[in-house]
Amino acid sequence: MAGKQELSGPDLAAGIALNELADGAMLQGHAAGEPVLVARRGDAYFAIGANCTHYNGPLAEGLMVGDTVRCPWHHACFDLRTGEAIRAPALNPVPCWRVEKRDGKLVVQERIKPGERRMAGEARTPDTVVIIGGGGAGNAAAEMLRREGHSGRIVMISADESVPYDRPNLSKDYLAGTAPEEWIPLRSEKFYKKHDIELLLKTRATAIDTRGKQVTLSDGSARAYDALVLATGGEPVRLDLPGADRPHVHYLRSLDDCRAIIRAAGQATRAVVVGASFIGMEVAAALRVRDLEVHVVAPGKRPMERVLGPEMGDHIRKLHEGRGVRFHLEQTLAAIDDRSVTLQNGETIEADLVIVGIGVRPVTEIAEQAGIRTDRGILVNEYLETSAPGVFAIGDIARWPDPLTGDRIRVEHWVVAERQGQTAAKNILGRRERFDIPPFFWTQHYDTSVNYVGYAERWDRIAIDGRIEDGDCRLAYERDGKTLAVVTIGRDKESLEAEVAMENRVART
Repeated sequence: MAGKQELSGPDLAAGIALNELADGAMLQGHAAGEPVLVARRGDAYFAIGANCTHYNGPLAEGLMVGDTVRCPWHHACFDLRTGEAIRAPALNPVPCWRVEKRDGKLVVQERIKPGERRMAGEARTPDTVVIIGGGGAGNAAAEMLRREGHSGRIVMISADESVPYDRPNLSKDYLAGTAPEEWIPLRSEKFYKKHDIELLLKTRATAIDTRGKQVTLSDGSARAYDALVLATGGEPVRLDLPGADRPHVHYLRSLDDCRAIIRAAGQATRAVVVGASFIGMEVAAALRVRDLEVHVVAPGKRPMERVLGPEMGDHIRKLHEGRGVRFHLEQTLAAIDDRSVTLQNGETIEADLVIVGIGVRPVTEIAEQAGIRTDRGILVNEYLETSAPGVFAIGDIARWPDPLTGDRIRVEHWVVAERQGQTAAKNILGRRERFDIPPFFWTQHYDTSVNYVGYAERWDRIAIDGRIEDGDCRLAYERDGKTLAVVTIGRDKESLEAEVAMENRVART
């Protein structure tokens, strides 16, 4: 997703004075025509690529934590020694350069290949790992298995027609028409062949035999497994009212859904978005970029209030109203006609395109039928293991124990899903690594990006620093005096610092 990278800062190949880089500091420069980040920790100096491999974020504006650096945009994390992407959403490493201290200078020398990680000697290696689901979670699990040295068979079963793709972009830049098609796939088909990952597209898993360790597929065939990963994701909640099945009514979950909406938007002039959730509001923004008239209908008093609270909800509403979006709040639909929708209060809104975003539900039926424990999702322990031996659950379906709140939580966000995939892969290989990373997500509305770290289903206070209306603020969601979540606009580094603070709290428990 990176375009041409601008060079800035000093020529690091010519060198900089050692005293220009304080302990714990980072500096962006360039070497041999490439942007390079140098960093110092004690007497150790590092040089890696200056831009995150996810969305090209500037790592120099991020946060150095130990021997790692975190991206300010979406909290990807890279190893300063090897360049390895050690935490999603980045999947690819950044390049590394050799450094030398010479005549009081730090000099960046030749580019080196990032080192490959090896499995610990005591790690067990199951012969066959089957992954049900081809989204971000399943893909991250498959990739991490190979990165960690798993040499056995990997089978990924996906009902989708496309290789795993960048799902968050479907409601953001891609839907708005500002991101090209080539940005959307996470990997090419060649990647899966090269890494010997058997990717079965347009294929559904229909049954799991946990005793016989076998998965039955929709074509009647079966795949045996030694370890199984459930990453079945969620499916949109559907409207149940007259006209809900009309052809101009759309839901957004898959790449095919997004392409259908884009085609419809090309012929439409007025759109109604049903629901003021994250998906609904991002869709509203994307359609306004395409110059459609947009109305939002939702039962709440404010958009996204349940998650972000009243102050941020009011701000999101003003952002959209400033771009021409019209809201019909505390209302629901009664019926949909060919050219209009009718609200419960009798009001009629003209519409030749209707997009529904009223939530998703976890796809857990196949687990329930197999006798795996569920409760508003698939129950997992801190290692993402289900009640069935050798079976893991990750992503939108997983409900795990949150060490910060003590509650079981389920989060429907991309970065969480990918990170759970990575953790599950390590645990399949015997690592016994707890999934205790604070949840993170971002939502984008025109030129405003909102970062959220932590999890606050309930709070008794929101501490606000800065002015929300100025796009420069930090909101802390507190319960019983403890900060459970932090939302920032225009304060990316503070979002990273909040994430580290939460991690440190978990480490002390």
